[in-house]
Amino acid sequence: MVEHFVQQIKSKFEMSLVGEITYFLDLQFKKIEDIIFISQSKYAKNILKKFGLDNASHKRTPTATQVKVTKNENGVDVDQSLYRSMIGSLLYLTESRLDITFFVGVCARYQAKPKTSHLAQVKRILRYVNGTCDYGILYSHDTNSILVWYYDVDWAGSANDIKSTYGGCFFLGSNLISWFSKKQNCVSLSMLKLNILLQGAIAINYYG
Repeated sequence: MVEHFVQQIKSKFEMSLVGEITYFLDLQFKKIEDIIFISQSKYAKNILKKFGLDNASHKRTPTATQVKVTKNENGVDVDQSLYRSMIGSLLYLTESRLDITFFVGVCARYQAKPKTSHLAQVKRILRYVNGTCDYGILYSHDTNSILVWYYDVDWAGSANDIKSTYGGCFFLGSNLISWFSKKQNCVSLSMLKLNILLQGAIAINYYG
């Protein structure tokens, strides 16, 4: 089947086979028998060097426990271009780093008027990345094709508007295939209503 597909493509376009993929768009692929490991180790190290944090102390978590990021309107302004560059770099890193998706999303809300407190949180994430550059996603051959999803929510977690942020991940068998973290557009008055809204949002997210 693969050979037939290759021949069909060759008949329409100029192309050559260069073997198994190992690096593409800053994604690294490593195959061992029937296991594939995808990471962005090189990319992570490059962005740490870009922002001068390659020699910074490592952090064990992306953010401190119980820290609430707010608008902090009375805080000191920081370079908007620098802040946006950091956020953009981290957003692309979430292509293989589920563990920082929520925290990067929260910090991304304050790109219009970033303060020193926001910059400190972003640097905390980068210090965590500095100690976990080799993290990634492992995919293995799995005959189980059952689709399962999990979700969680920080009810009224936003200190600015008491809106909730929900997130979820989808597994096909034992392999992680998709994940997301998103702030609700409305304020949920109860956990019951929030769960109903959340299940509907997940259905829309999956079925398009």
